[in-house]
Amino acid sequence: MFLSVFIQGLALSFGLIVAIGAQNAFVLRQGLRREHVGSVVAFCALADAILITAGVMGMAQALGESPNLARALSLGGAVFLAYYGVQALRRAGNSHQLNATTGGEGLSQRAAIAQAAAFTLLNPHVYLDTVLLVGSIGAQHEAALRGWFVMGASTASMVWFGLLGFGARWLAPVFVRPRAWQVMDGLIGLTMWVMAAMLVRHVLNGF
Repeated sequence: MFLSVFIQGLALSFGLIVAIGAQNAFVLRQGLRREHVGSVVAFCALADAILITAGVMGMAQALGESPNLARALSLGGAVFLAYYGVQALRRAGNSHQLNATTGGEGLSQRAAIAQAAAFTLLNPHVYLDTVLLVGSIGAQHEAALRGWFVMGASTASMVWFGLLGFGARWLAPVFVRPRAWQVMDGLIGLTMWVMAAMLVRHVLNGF
């Protein structure tokens, strides 16, 4: 039971975080330059962990006070995940790549963290995905299992940012290939559909 909840958090977080975007490009860029990689990776992973925890804990209280809200958010989350899955599968049919420019002047550690903070916290999707969606799904588990869900979701962030930052020199040749992103988007799309179906079943079973 603990393992299944951990894996659910891990899969959901991976599905939402692994996408072409400014934050991932910035982390990859810092990795390619070997510039303050540890600080940038640690900040991004810690920020995600805090947002996920806040979402799960805050939503747990809100959902505990309103079962109807819990059902509504579950159905809304299922629709969102299904739509996200469609978008991922659509991207899988297109050619795209992650572009991390390595030119320009180097950044100080403070400037690098400031940029990481901007890419992380000024993105409105982080609050919709990480806080609201991940939080509402994690909050539906029993209190004893929520910590495992948070650990799973946070582990996904830590592993992904670690791979991008510390494995940049090995990952860059892979991620500049459109085919790599097509395969990854295909897997993400299928994962999101499976999780949407699980949420719908959860609602039909009366929680």
